[in-house]
Amino acid sequence: MFYCGVLGMTEIPKPPPLLMRGGVWFSSGSVLVHLGVDPEFRGATKAHPAFRCTDYAALVAHLRDCGIEVARDEHLVNGREHCYIADPFGNRLELIASAAPGCT
Repeated sequence: MFYCGVLGMTEIPKPPPLLMRGGVWFSSGSVLVHLGVDPEFRGATKAHPAFRCTDYAALVAHLRDCGIEVARDEHLVNGREHCYIADPFGNRLELIASAAPGCT
């Protein structure tokens, strides 16, 4: 699964009253991602969430090793590298380095 196996997030149980709605929830640190089910779903290719990554370079290398297309953006975000990927459903995701290159 992409969010667990590739991005390294943890699947978390949904509250019992919400199970019948379908979908799945993930977490990584304080970040929560809730994915729902919609039969008329179309992936968001412009609007997107952005995730700050503690080991950005290693994650980008891992994504490429997994065959994920990584679209780097040469324009830094507050001095930080960032890129775009797509999840298996066609949603655009932005990944941002937690520190500027050369900073710790």
